Amino acid sequence: MNNLAYRLRPKTLSEFVGQEHLIGKGKILTNMLAKKAPFSMIFWGPPGSGKTTLAMLIARETGAEFHSLSAVTTGKEDLLKIVTLAHEALRTGKQTILFIDEIHRWNKAQQDALLPHVESGLILLIGATTENPSFEVIGALLSRCRVFVLYGLAPRDLEKIIDRALSERERGIGRYKKEMGKEAKRLLMRLAGGDARIMLNGIEIAATSYKEKEITPRIIEEIFQTKSAGLYDKKAEEHYNIISAFIKSLRGSSVDGALYYLARMLEGGEDPKFIARRMIIFASEDIGLADRGALIQANAGFEAVNKIGMPEAQLILAHICIYLALAKKSRAVPDALGKAKEAVYELPGEPVPLHLRNAPTKLMKELGYAKDYTWSKEYVGPTTEESFLPEKLKGKTFFTVPKENKRNSAG
Repeated sequence: MNNLAYRLRPKTLSEFVGQEHLIGKGKILTNMLAKKAPFSMIFWGPPGSGKTTLAMLIARETGAEFHSLSAVTTGKEDLLKIVTLAHEALRTGKQTILFIDEIHRWNKAQQDALLPHVESGLILLIGATTENPSFEVIGALLSRCRVFVLYGLAPRDLEKIIDRALSERERGIGRYKKEMGKEAKRLLMRLAGGDARIMLNGIEIAATSYKEKEITPRIIEEIFQTKSAGLYDKKAEEHYNIISAFIKSLRGSSVDGALYYLARMLEGGEDPKFIARRMIIFASEDIGLADRGALIQANAGFEAVNKIGMPEAQLILAHICIYLALAKKSRAVPDALGKAKEAVYELPGEPVPLHLRNAPTKLMKELGYAKDYTWSKEYVGPTTEESFLPEKLKGKTFFTVPKENKRNSAG
């Protein structure tokens, strides 16, 4: 028997929940379906937001042949089989829709093989991805598709799905006559991370594996084996979104914001040493000499995290996070380095001034190497006002003493 998520999948557009910006009254996909004029598109959104379901509904509503591939387990040979079927369907006057789940996992060669068939119109592509398609889908293929962003389902949408699952006897779990209170529903939605598929799997386990009439928060916690969850994939885009938000919160001196994103990363299973390393970089890049203790604190934090390990290392990370958020900010260090690198780029081969060169031989001394430069117990450095920069860079300033940054309070 198919699982609850499969059985409860909408069979008509009217059953579909969420994504009103695409399938609401007068919206683009609604109009497209009314005219039965499908086109190639890519759905970009989080897991469980309805990408596969929407693709199947489009095929059903337009009367097109529907084929589905998972980019994880298929490749060029599977595509060519579908191309053959698409030619056969075309002879009977039918269009072919090919749905490729996780299309971002297909390499360039595989996507190149698909391109001519999409370009000719033989195949109408509906790709699904949780990753930014502008990074993962080749430009030529992307230009022939409309990209639609799908959002995580809102609590009201998730609650509709839960209620439907509890009430429907044939496709849902209504025959078990289970009840579920608001608190348990909220917990289920949170632990599922907004993924309707995971949420329905949880309800099904609660209905089939527990004899209690009411599905309680305790049962939900037992099923998920945790009290917290969230959308966080260490290899996916959300990983970069959250670390970006963390750094920007530190930069903006928002203690609360930084702590929130720190907690998101920790609860999502992020490597604490990755977070600690990012804070060391931040200490130099965004604080620098405005607070000379910042780099020392951040480095000590990394060492402590390495020694202590989780879960206690969370306290150390929070400690350093708060310190860096409250510290005065300055971009003087990276700005100075950037200006110096720019000078090197513009004048890469400028000769080092003679007085700064070593003079290990008599000839070198006679030529002026190390002239007027002393290194003794009494004095170190040039004995005359000489520039330390090459001739063409004399007078050039890279580092400017930073002014006090007033944005150093908690936000």
